Amino acid sequence: MEYGSSRNFSHTEFYLMGFSSLKERRRFLFIPFCLMFIFSMVTNSLLIYVIVKQRSLHSPMYILISSIACIDIVVPLWVVPRMLFAFASDVNTISRVGCLVQMFFVHYACSFQSTILFGMALDRYLAICFPLRYNDVVNLTNSLITVVVIVIRKHIIITAMISLVGTLTFCSSNVLYHCFCEHQLVVNLACGDTTKNYLAGLISFCVPTVDCFGIAYSYITIFVVIFRSAGGESRQKAIHTCSTHLMVICVVYFSSMIAFLSYRVKHAIPPDFRVLISCMYLLIPGCFNPVIYGIRTKEIREQITKILKGGKTVPS
Repeated sequence: MEYGSSRNFSHTEFYLMGFSSLKERRRFLFIPFCLMFIFSMVTNSLLIYVIVKQRSLHSPMYILISSIACIDIVVPLWVVPRMLFAFASDVNTISRVGCLVQMFFVHYACSFQSTILFGMALDRYLAICFPLRYNDVVNLTNSLITVVVIVIRKHIIITAMISLVGTLTFCSSNVLYHCFCEHQLVVNLACGDTTKNYLAGLISFCVPTVDCFGIAYSYITIFVVIFRSAGGESRQKAIHTCSTHLMVICVVYFSSMIAFLSYRVKHAIPPDFRVLISCMYLLIPGCFNPVIYGIRTKEIREQITKILKGGKTVPS
């Protein structure tokens, strides 16, 4: 490991030393993380396959579910294979460019999680609170415009945030006690003024916070409307669907908030446990979300059951 003292010098690589206090036992982490990674890849791929093949599932709600599954595949792919390689080989270096690329794709993909969940809440809000206007509002044109605006917004915010990191000088330590390049930790290693970086990080954090308020408002309104309506099969179906979405929302937001708070109370949490929380944030949603949808969504459950029994999905 290199350590410089001049601010004219900047490290060209980093050392990702997460769980290094475990020493020789660190390599045994390969097994649980590998199993979780494989499970996440297989279940989310199966969920996407079912939704793509089954024509009756080509509705906004199921398209959003498949989008969540795509994120649950993409994010671990940028982190876990390299992490598993480090556990097995004890090679912990990553180039500065590789670190920035990993940081960009992880933060870029994760930034869509809350927005997609907000889209699911909004879809249910329109379907339950304004059923007669649902098809007029949720159409192909409006959907495409919304997607383009969201993608442009995310691209500008995340690109600006990572570009600012690329201009920093790392003249002191190049050791990250983590298993992947996380924005806040990398910025903490920089020399000089990092005010702009912290501001960019704060802005990127505000977006999911706004989405969270939108989700909360949507579901509060939905349940007020549901419980004021007459009972019946449609009411039970609405409650079942919304509660399924809320389970997924709780998994995503709980894991993300625990990871966020663990870096704000770092002195109260052991470093290894803090790294574990961050890694679980990337893997837990991918393991739980397809199980929740597979068990609680009848249409998806029936098609998955056919596949597991050796049959095929039936387009309808």
